[in-house]
Formats: sequence, structure tokens, C-alpha cells
Amino acid sequence: MKVLLINGSPRKEGNTYTALKEAAEQLSKKGIDSEIYWIGTKPVRGCIACGACKKNGNGRCAFDDDICNEVIDKLEASDGLIVGAPVYYGVPAGQVISLIQRMFHAGANVHYKPAAAVTVCRRGGSTAAFQTLQMPFQMMNMPIVTSQYWNIVFGSTEGQAKDDVEGLQTMRTLADNMAWMLKNLASGAEEKPDREPWTPTNFIR
Repeated sequence: MKVLLINGSPRKEGNTYTALKEAAEQLSKKGIDSEIYWIGTKPVRGCIACGACKKNGNGRCAFDDDICNEVIDKLEASDGLIVGAPVYYGVPAGQVISLIQRMFHAGANVHYKPAAAVTVCRRGGSTAAFQTLQMPFQMMNMPIVTSQYWNIVFGSTEGQAKDDVEGLQTMRTLADNMAWMLKNLASGAEEKPDREPWTPTNFIR
């Protein structure tokens, strides 16, 4: 089993990486492989609602000039997902939101894959950003992996997250819970529930 951890910070080995690395190391102790994928500093397109991904039907975004389709491939080859992002002005870094929206809208095969969000901030906005990151998971039928607290780590300058003792413990507990959920799902004791056809209801006629 494998978990994909997305590092949504423009700093490759900053505080977001520190938080995710703590989780990855704990996953390894539980026998779960992982990969920390850094989204880099190049532009990530936002979804333009063109609908081309629905027409091509292959679960990929029509725009193939950034990391989106590469990450979709990695996610489909993984059993679980953890998305980490720094908090900018009270919300997750914009490139992370753009990536998630396009991946999920394109039809990436993510249903019933356990998922978790991690936010890293200097002081405030962590819970609002955390909630924002988690909302797409709930819409995609992805079981939410919890911890002993909200998955938040504090740090401003690079490396400060290492001093957030409780935050790093929260990351380890998150990893333990992810490993537990993956192993239970892998037992195959219960079939996945049948899904009713989507019945969208628009309130503006």
C-alpha cells in the first residue's frame, strides 16, 4: 500500500515538508510506502470549466502543460492521499487549490481512497484553510482520516515546524490512523456501497 503526500508549498523543504515528512516516516514504521510530491514553483493552471475533460472521458485534464495530469497518475497509483499546504491570507496556497479542483473535476479515480489535509501557518487562518482543503474530499466520497487534533503545524521561518512538538505528534497520529484505515479497507470484508446516479438540483431556474 502507498500514500501520496502532496507538498503544496513553494519552499521544497520548508515547514510543510517537515510536517509531511513526519507523517511519511511514521507510515513507513507501519509498513506503508509513501511519496512526498513537491508541486514546485512553476504556474499551475486554474480550472476554466471548459468541459473538455468530460468529453475526452479519460480522467485527465485537457491542459497538459503543468503538473496536473502527472499528479493524477500518481494518485491513481496510490491507496491514500495527504495534501499539505501553507496558509496564505487565511486560505491554502492558491496553486494547491487549483491542482485539487482540476484533478477531481477531470475525473481522477479517487472514490473511497482515504484522504487528509494538513495546513501549516505562522499564526492564524489554519482552521479555515484546513476546512477548505478537506471539503473536496467529502464531495469525492473519500473517507477523511482524522488525528488527535486538527492536522495543523505551526512555523514561520524554515525549520521552525520542528519545534512544534504537538503538531508533529499530530502528524504521527494521522499517519497511524491512515495506516489503520488502509489495512482495514484492504481486508475486503465489506463491499463498497453502490452509488446512486448523481441527481444535481439547481435552485436557479
